Amino acid sequence: MSSAVKAARIVWRVTRLNFRAQLEYRAEFLLMIVIGAVWQVSVIVFATVLLTRFTGMGGWDSRDVLMIPAIRMLAHGLFVLFLGRVHGIGRFIQEGKIDAYLLRPLPVYRQVQLEYFPTNAIGDLTVAVGLMVGALSRSHLDWDLARVGYLIAAVLGGMLLEAALFTLVACASLRFPAADYWGRWLEELLGTFGSYPLNVLPKAVGGFLTYGLPLAFVAYFPAAVLTGHGHGTVVPYWVAAVSPVLGLLAYLGTRVLWRWSLRHYSGVNA
Repeated sequence: MSSAVKAARIVWRVTRLNFRAQLEYRAEFLLMIVIGAVWQVSVIVFATVLLTRFTGMGGWDSRDVLMIPAIRMLAHGLFVLFLGRVHGIGRFIQEGKIDAYLLRPLPVYRQVQLEYFPTNAIGDLTVAVGLMVGALSRSHLDWDLARVGYLIAAVLGGMLLEAALFTLVACASLRFPAADYWGRWLEELLGTFGSYPLNVLPKAVGGFLTYGLPLAFVAYFPAAVLTGHGHGTVVPYWVAAVSPVLGLLAYLGTRVLWRWSLRHYSGVNA
């Protein structure tokens, strides 16, 4: 049996046990799902106001704008479900859990992801799927196989880019535990600016969210390509079009950086 198959079986078994452990407390389990959904209420309000009060935003039709939060929310929900525990690495470092992980045979990053089952992700994904269904039902685009394929790639690329950004914060936390607060700042930026066309923001802000902190590649650029606005962004069309690939490359790059940072980790009290 290959090592990859063995690793997949271990991940499945631990995840199943974590899920069953969450089900032991049914009320808390349901409450966490509700919390995950309620946490995204601002996105629901934004989508409702956009569709009922405005015809468009920043030169985009309201139906096209809706594709941005739909992609961002679905990518975020998948991130929370599959890779979101990386957001808590700073806390694990401060609590000394990372030191215990280093003594076990499994990779530390994998152990972090298997720490618990993220019940709130069910609520996140419920809202995200509903938003995506609404966006697709109102869309005027011809959803042929190529466009559907690009949409799937965009969601997965957005998930990986968000994971890359939080993995980068985790790498910093290995050296500076207080860097965990950067993750909260990053989460606020994603929630605040991730659902809008960036051309409605001041150029300095849009430039920062493109070149400084590449949040634009999570949903804005992919949505622009899908809806025919790709030539009107601040980057060349091909750059916007390869956003899913950039998400994959960014994630792979931060995983390499994570392994390097972990080799140079000397303990939380060092």
